[in-house]
Amino acid sequence: MSTRPTVLFVCVHNAGRSQMAAGYLRARAGDRVEVLSAGSEPKGSINPVAVAAMAEEGIDIASQIPKLLEVDDVRASDVVVTMGCGDACPIFPGKRYEDWDLDDPAGQPLEVVRPIRDEIRRRVDELVAELLAEAPDGRRKHRAPDVPPPRFTV
Repeated sequence: MSTRPTVLFVCVHNAGRSQMAAGYLRARAGDRVEVLSAGSEPKGSINPVAVAAMAEEGIDIASQIPKLLEVDDVRASDVVVTMGCGDACPIFPGKRYEDWDLDDPAGQPLEVVRPIRDEIRRRVDELVAELLAEAPDGRRKHRAPDVPPPRFTV
C-alpha cells in the first residue's frame, strides 16, 4: 500500500463538479494525495461559473483542461468518486468507489452553483480526513473497508 493515495473525480463533462472537487482536494491535501479528474464526455473548457465559484474560495481552477476518462486513470486510483457519469466508469476490484449525487452546475448562475460548490467542499473535507488519518502502525491509511462499488460496467 502506497503512502500517497490517488483520487480520481469523474463527471460527465469534467468541466464543473469534478474540477471543483479536484481543486478542493489539491488545496486541502497538497502533495499528500495525487489528484486526477476526468469526464465521460469532456467539454472543451472549464465552466466559467465553476471557475468563479472556486475563485471566491481562493482556489484557481481556470487553467485546468477537461480530460477524457481513461481506463488507466481508474486503474491507477485508490478512490474513484463519480458524479453523475452513469455506467461510463470501469470497475476494478480493490478500488474504493463513491457516487456523489450532486446537481450539475452546467448552465446555472453563480447563486445556484455556490451550494453545489459548498457541498463538494464538505465531502472533500470528509474524504481528506479519512485519507490522511493515521493507522495504528503510524502509516497513513487510505483504503476504505471493502465498499461495494456502484453498478457500473467495464
